[in-house]
Amino acid sequence: MPTYLWQVSYTSEGVKALTKDGGAKRRSVIQQLLNKVGGKLHAFYFALGEADAYVIAEVPDAGTAVAVSVEVNSSGLVNLKTTMLLSPEEFDAATKKSVGYQPPGA
Repeated sequence: MPTYLWQVSYTSEGVKALTKDGGAKRRSVIQQLLNKVGGKLHAFYFALGEADAYVIAEVPDAGTAVAVSVEVNSSGLVNLKTTMLLSPEEFDAATKKSVGYQPPGA
């Protein structure tokens, strides 16, 4: 299954709801969401800095990742940035593929 990194930034209203319910409940909600879509949670951390939280998870395919992103972002309480992650082995396999790129002026 593809692995994704979600960078989570809460809006001011999202922070109010988060502090009311607590961080452990938020992790549990995300775990349930991923179970529902056939995914797997690898990590959930709150952070200080660019994002408020980071989630690493597997989901069955890119379409599922898009569906999660759209639904979470449409809440208006969270801004979610999605990045697909590759294992070192996936990276190695990708670098062995030739795509026939022709640079400008060649």
